[in-house]
Amino acid sequence: MTKSNTATYIVTGVSALAYLALAYATPRTEFVQLLVLYAAAFGCYLYLINAHFHIWYGIGAAVVFRLLFLFAEPALSDDYFRFIWDGRLLAAGMNPYLHLPKFIISGDAPPVVGITTALYQQLNSPHYYSIYPPVSQAVFLMSAELFPANLWGNVLVLRVVLLLAELGSILLLLRLLRKMALPDKHVLLYALNPLVILELVGNLHFEALLIFFLLLSLHQLFYQRFLFSGVAFGLAIGTKLLPLMFLPFLLRRLGPRKFLIFGGAAGGTVVVVFYPLLSMEVIQHIFQSLDLYFQKFEFNAGIYFFLRWIGYKLAGFNIIMVLGPLLSLITLLLIVWLATKKRLSSIRRMAGYMAAALTIYLFLATTVHPWYLTTLLALTTMSRFRFAVVWSGFAILSYAAYQTTANTESMGLILLEYTLVFLWLLIELYLYRQRKRHLIAEEEVRDKTGKA
Repeated sequence: MTKSNTATYIVTGVSALAYLALAYATPRTEFVQLLVLYAAAFGCYLYLINAHFHIWYGIGAAVVFRLLFLFAEPALSDDYFRFIWDGRLLAAGMNPYLHLPKFIISGDAPPVVGITTALYQQLNSPHYYSIYPPVSQAVFLMSAELFPANLWGNVLVLRVVLLLAELGSILLLLRLLRKMALPDKHVLLYALNPLVILELVGNLHFEALLIFFLLLSLHQLFYQRFLFSGVAFGLAIGTKLLPLMFLPFLLRRLGPRKFLIFGGAAGGTVVVVFYPLLSMEVIQHIFQSLDLYFQKFEFNAGIYFFLRWIGYKLAGFNIIMVLGPLLSLITLLLIVWLATKKRLSSIRRMAGYMAAALTIYLFLATTVHPWYLTTLLALTTMSRFRFAVVWSGFAILSYAAYQTTANTESMGLILLEYTLVFLWLLIELYLYRQRKRHLIAEEEVRDKTGKA
């Protein structure tokens, strides 16, 4: 056994210990402990993605790290209580989009197995209608059907589904990298990333399922299977609405005729998965929830927090009701501009501009929870840009807000996070342009030499 192999095994073991401590002994109120353990896991990650070993060792380690969370309570997020709530309503034949949780618990609604005051008190958004799309709801339902009133059983089912989705994403990403003639080891940028492991399988965020369907859609595009690709993309939308922002790039890449097949399959899939739960009242509730999201929710934002500070200086109050919709409109216009101005000559280039669109969205968003970055990580793995990896290292600083029940964010830590990410991205953009100019210069020299 070489020294290099020994060091790799030791670092892998230290990573496993850090994940065990994060999974079973680190509540989110203990920010210093969380920061130290995450820093240890991230340091090990940086070593492993640069070490020399067989790709399947790295993928095996990534799977093992996820399995360590199998029986843990999600420690850093309480979103899963709403997943369980919605699933139990569905199991009882009730539409989770129709009523606020306070109505269900008030006694005016018929009793539902597993719906209790104790569960209601754990919800972080009891005054809002559910916003989780139907593919996610189907997983919630399966969990409730298998374990009608067992919280830990529900958590286990949700985690197994997300773990399987993550395994599928890793394998699809590996296939995509090979199709794009990129190194296999790039898959470890995603597979071994601590933020991905902690937030998706660890804290049960359904970006895991979104990423799987999105990568499956891109994979099918390589084989010109527009129908299957569209179905997978529709399922991604049915998991989270986020992929809707990528449609302009798909239209630009495929052209009208091929996009008609792709879009028809995607649209048909969306209609099929939404239809059983949809009504005019439900549509109104969904739009109300989305409106509240853009005009009320704010967390770990970059540009928005800066503009909000200016708003306080000029207007004397929080102008989120103006900034939220305005920044969303700017995001939309920039995405459409990118799609119309840039030539998307390959699936890899299209994936790169999808990542650019998502970057714009995250920089201008009013709310950027750490797990929002996982989709960006998956997409940038297929590029030369590594700012998302840097961002995944500093996003953990946002958990400083949970040290107290007031959930007060540290503007200093948020400033540090975004300053470093912006600087890293600017440097990468500069180097990218320099490399591009160098390649163009080389081509011009070859052309002149050939003519001579």
